[in-house]
Amino acid sequence: MADTSDFKNGLVLKIDGQLWQIIEFQHVKPGKGPAFVRTKIKNVLSGKTVDKTWNAGVKVETATVDRRDMTYLYHDGTDYVFMDGETYDQISINEETLGDGAKFLLENMQVQVATHEGTPLFVELPVTVELEVTHTDPGLQGDRSTGGTKPATLETGAEIQVPLFINTGDKLKVDSRDGSYLGRVNS
Repeated sequence: MADTSDFKNGLVLKIDGQLWQIIEFQHVKPGKGPAFVRTKIKNVLSGKTVDKTWNAGVKVETATVDRRDMTYLYHDGTDYVFMDGETYDQISINEETLGDGAKFLLENMQVQVATHEGTPLFVELPVTVELEVTHTDPGLQGDRSTGGTKPATLETGAEIQVPLFINTGDKLKVDSRDGSYLGRVNS
């Protein structure tokens, strides 16, 4: 059990038999009336996001989530295979559980896998990943109809928007949460 004062981003709660992860929370103390906590929670299995408000001091059941550092090995059909570096156990995680993070996975990448009672819940990639551009059209100087960006395909197959000066073969730093371009990596 956890109190609302124990809330933090990433905490997994058990509400009505389902697992919900806290994405955002805010303690609010209005000038008049009791304090409360406003949260945005995401259903771990379905991915549905809802807003929920709790009175301050309310006890909420937490789920036991085991977070382990694992290495991504390979893609096998619809499953992605990860290995625990300590026990050398391998687990397969399907595309639905992995979500959009699959677009930024490279072999031998270190990730964090969260499990509950042996069932994989979600995979946390590093916030930034370094990927090489495999294809992009040359940017034309003076072409500003697209706000100075163009599409680029990365080595994992993901397509993101990059500035016009990026060329095929450049190594980029990309935010794995939303796929946004962060900068070029100097070789």
